[in-house]
Amino acid sequence: MARELVTRWWNGTWGRLTRRDVWLAREVRWHVVARAGDSETGKVLRWEFDTEDEARQLATRLVKADGGKWREITGNATTKPPE
Repeated sequence: MARELVTRWWNGTWGRLTRRDVWLAREVRWHVVARAGDSETGKVLRWEFDTEDEARQLATRLVKADGGKWREITGNATTKPPE
């Protein structure tokens, strides 16, 4: 089963040291993926959950903890989470 991207958040910063991304995706289980930095050198953390509610709670905490002007990005303009 392919991973379905549900929602993505981005902190609006392009710099490789300050950029932050959070993805909410679903395969059989719910996945939250967070990256600090750019796609080449950024640190990636992953979590799995049984329910969407649990996954969304963590994604919301990650976005709020970083502060800044996060944007929710959905639809065809989103990038897939790191593998």
